[in-house]
Amino acid sequence: MKNPDDFRALKRYGQNFLIDKNILRLIISKAELKISDTVLEIGAGHGILTRALLENGVNFLHAVELDTRLENELLKIQDRYNNFKIHFDDAVKFDYENLKPFPNKIIANIPYNITTPLIWHLLEYAEHGFNYQLYMLQKEAAERLTAKPKTKARYPLGITIEIMGSAKIIHDVPPECFRPVPKVQSAITEIRLDKNLTLVKNPLWSKLLHTGFQHRRKNILNNLRGFMNIDENLLLSASIQPNARAEELTSEQWIKLFNFIADK
Repeated sequence: MKNPDDFRALKRYGQNFLIDKNILRLIISKAELKISDTVLEIGAGHGILTRALLENGVNFLHAVELDTRLENELLKIQDRYNNFKIHFDDAVKFDYENLKPFPNKIIANIPYNITTPLIWHLLEYAEHGFNYQLYMLQKEAAERLTAKPKTKARYPLGITIEIMGSAKIIHDVPPECFRPVPKVQSAITEIRLDKNLTLVKNPLWSKLLHTGFQHRRKNILNNLRGFMNIDENLLLSASIQPNARAEELTSEQWIKLFNFIADK
């Protein structure tokens, strides 16, 4: 394996390679890997997490990596393990439905510049088995995913995960655990999905949330006025005060409003 210090990370890929073995062991421990697990890794990099996953014994490991400069390193791992497949592709656009065997766990050090679009995309496959997800995220992104109602960090993806299951921060990770050293704090974040698994596949859901949040200083009625004929009476029927702001709404209020307009 090449030394990450000797590898020129590309800013456009958001590359920060994990080098701390204690954090690596924590990730493996938290994942509670079983021999029956099929795992998906996003951003295999130099293969430090890849090797750890394979050495701990899993049924199969898929990894998606965009940077083809890492091809030689990752293909050597693939040659060594017959239960590992590397896919060189863009994880945000990749069609995961055809992975065989299909993963039941995602364990990944996500490039921070694609966190939100990538997780949105992965949620589309929740009904196929992406029910457990363990990510290394920028701490600010982790805090948004786990934000409660009436907090400024509340945003559409976090609400969606709350409706589909739960998210929690497991452990903070300092910048020194990566190469190159990022300018931000990181956090290991766990997502479990166990309900409403087809929600994200309905484009109306994303449109509703993003329209509701388009101007944070405006109340929910002003943001949603005219969208799917939403008016004050419809909001009140969903137990929503028209002068409330989007971040103040509970997940129950959002799903109730969604069901009202989806039934029209």
